[in-house]
Amino acid sequence: MTRMSETAERVALSCPSCAPSGQTVHEVLTETGAQYTVKCTECDHTHKTRIEEERTIDADVVVSQDGESFKSSAEVPADEDLAVGEEFVLDTPEALMTVRITSLELDQQKRREQAVAEDVETIWTREVDNVPVNVTVNPRDGSNDHSRSIKVYVPGDFEFTVGETESFGEDEFTIKNIAVRDDAVAHEFKKRDHEGDTVAAKDVKRVYAWDENTTAWSAW
Repeated sequence: MTRMSETAERVALSCPSCAPSGQTVHEVLTETGAQYTVKCTECDHTHKTRIEEERTIDADVVVSQDGESFKSSAEVPADEDLAVGEEFVLDTPEALMTVRITSLELDQQKRREQAVAEDVETIWTREVDNVPVNVTVNPRDGSNDHSRSIKVYVPGDFEFTVGETESFGEDEFTIKNIAVRDDAVAHEFKKRDHEGDTVAAKDVKRVYAWDENTTAWSAW
């Protein structure tokens, strides 16, 4: 059964004339209840069909940004299947941002990785447009006593690659392995340590690297 929003003037439908087993864009001409008269924009064939209005819910959304969080909301189709790792665009008073689902909270604070939208009380997310990435940097002599941690801020689609050297301000390091976030569903393994392995910043839990800035250790 085809669905459309109340404000839609066009809808994808099968056309009995030119696309009986597929879909084409149709212009809505008239409506009487759920009965619509539509015209195929491909062949101009006019026919009647039933179109169910889509039922939506206002879902509470919590967005995490670099250790802080704020509450918002999103209009979601009631029967939409939601899952950890999925991303969607969230329109907030502050900005339009892309967020990734990290957890779904149901009644009585139950947490799930998958659920139908109408069963969800709160969608927990984190912003993935721009993200902070933690980097543990080790000296080349292998001394962990002199390891240090830095944080770099990059676009979510910035790629870190094992074996490549990156520079951020006064810091220069060569990546030796990358820990992957649990919500990064595109990655089968949670650690990437082969030369050429690439992980987008939004999927990175932590980067481990060799220090290429020798002056950083002069004080030691």
